Amino acid sequence: MLIPHRHDWNVTPSEAIALQKTLASEVVSSKPLDITAIKLVAGVDVSVKENVSQAAVVILTYPDLQVIETVLMQQPTPFPYIPGLLTYREGPVLEAAFAKLQNEPDVFIFDGMGIMHPRRIGIASHMGVWLQKPTIGCGKSYFLGKYDEPLQERGAWSLLYDKGEVIGGVLRTRQGVKPVYISPGHLADLPTSLDLVMRCTPKYRLPEPIRQAHNAAGQF
Repeated sequence: MLIPHRHDWNVTPSEAIALQKTLASEVVSSKPLDITAIKLVAGVDVSVKENVSQAAVVILTYPDLQVIETVLMQQPTPFPYIPGLLTYREGPVLEAAFAKLQNEPDVFIFDGMGIMHPRRIGIASHMGVWLQKPTIGCGKSYFLGKYDEPLQERGAWSLLYDKGEVIGGVLRTRQGVKPVYISPGHLADLPTSLDLVMRCTPKYRLPEPIRQAHNAAGQF
């Protein structure tokens, strides 16, 4: 894939925040996904070990969720761990991984947040603006906002709010199992993001694209 290089990754934390505020104005989080047109879905994750980051981008067919491509890329981790600035740790190695893809996914699901972020630009939104493709954030743990616990049944979900704004949904993908935190990244909206994640989660807690990417990224 050809990836537009939107900005330098070698920035200070204050410069990173200023960039986020600028890019957040480009994020589109109210456009429904055309799920019937989706053929390929990518899962995206990054693992860090001994200050080396390994990105995994795994492409699966949709709706049968068969893996057809796995791209791995390693680089030294370039940025300190600062909550809200995850993209600057993971973005450089992801940019390199995306450039190696032989197939072009219709949607990318990130292990991380979309607009569920203090400045409304988590990694799924930030990289979505780079990719100019639909992206969804799927967080494994709580980050911010207020919500009511969804019912225990599979498919139950509740809205998550921050400062009076809906920024995502808390989704129970398996009965009696901890929920995941779903938010639109870019060129997607919340209802269709929730719908696609459920369609991509036939068995486990995590959607299959994320589960495959998580397993691949962790194999140093």
